[in-house]
Amino acid sequence: MFCIDQRMILVLASTCLLSDPVSAVDPNAPINPDDYPGAIRLACVGDSITAGVGAGRGKSYPAQFGQLLGDKWKVGNFGNSGSTLLNHGDKPYQKQGSFAAALKFEPHVVVIMLGTNDTKPTNWKRKSEFIDDYHDLLGKFAALSTKPRIFICYPVPVPGKGNFGINEAGIQEQSPMIKKIAEKAKVGVIDMHAALKDHPETLPDRVHPNAAGAGLMAKAACAVLTGQKAAK
Repeated sequence: MFCIDQRMILVLASTCLLSDPVSAVDPNAPINPDDYPGAIRLACVGDSITAGVGAGRGKSYPAQFGQLLGDKWKVGNFGNSGSTLLNHGDKPYQKQGSFAAALKFEPHVVVIMLGTNDTKPTNWKRKSEFIDDYHDLLGKFAALSTKPRIFICYPVPVPGKGNFGINEAGIQEQSPMIKKIAEKAKVGVIDMHAALKDHPETLPDRVHPNAAGAGLMAKAACAVLTGQKAAK
């Protein structure tokens, strides 16, 4: 009779668990450029804040992010003004050309910051759909052949009474939702809210960061993706 020592079974099982690439990867671990033979394609997904409204030409946070990361990275800005994370919002991101372009870009890394426009009362009445819709969006990127590393962001703060119907109360409601989404989906998190929380002067219209604010966002994102603080 062929027998296998139970201790050997335990060792083999432990080895399999340790070698599981899904369980072994910390979603917040820095990106190792050496893991990519060519340029690392990074897709920045979002609304007008990602697009660079308020920051000035060439000063959007993705543009400044790319400068910090260096030549090894190819950063694509797929921000679309007014877009919502909610699929039944007044301008769903997944129905915009920017979304199709982001998928076609076949990114190795994706940074998503959506939710700001969702705080408008006409959209936030559907807040019960926010978590499921976020998972739906993440699933579309996760299904790409490049199997990208994905990071989602806490949206930037909305000082005072906000503007355009956008408000801080909704942003605060989203925070625990985003935390829950990240934990379940096993994706990384970038805290753009903390990056600008003490700098309301960088949000002159109470929604869109100026060039300085976009720079602080770029540094916050760079610190997470590289594991190193960007130079001041």
